[in-house]
Amino acid sequence: MKLNEIRDNPGSSKARIRVGRGIGSGKGKQAGRGGKGQTARSGVRIKGFEGGQMPLHRRLPKRGFTPPARLQYNQVNLDRIQKAIDAGKLSAAEPINVESLMKAGVVTRRRAGVKILGVGELKTKANFEVEGRVQERCGGNREGRRHPQDAARRQGSCRRFLSSISSRLALACAATIC
Repeated sequence: MKLNEIRDNPGSSKARIRVGRGIGSGKGKQAGRGGKGQTARSGVRIKGFEGGQMPLHRRLPKRGFTPPARLQYNQVNLDRIQKAIDAGKLSAAEPINVESLMKAGVVTRRRAGVKILGVGELKTKANFEVEGRVQERCGGNREGRRHPQDAARRQGSCRRFLSSISSRLALACAATIC
């Protein structure tokens, strides 16, 4: 077999219909677009128009809500932190915060903060620098720090953030270290 002998299987691809090539081709004159008007022109179509009937996208109710000031967090599992500590990229003696996680390559960009999820095990004692208050477990320490954003944002988002991180840390630490 040579390169010039390689072919597709017969019938695997259809030839493109060449429109507007005379009446004998079957797709001549108006090329299957019907008469004149908007739909005969290129680039313009009435998307979702159903001939005057109420279109489907207007018949169905609106659903959901997109918060305008949504905070996105980096999600880091405990096993990724442990791998970084084992590889020497993170020091367990120094406080682990967003900056140290970025230097270690665990987190790529800053975002609104870091959510620590409970997948994996944390075998070494580690000091976490967190925003607000978190339950101390497993012999590790935490340093409290004020949230850098304004008070209104801090009140709602930080509470959710801290409740999720404290429950995750409590579950992960209780299962692995304590």
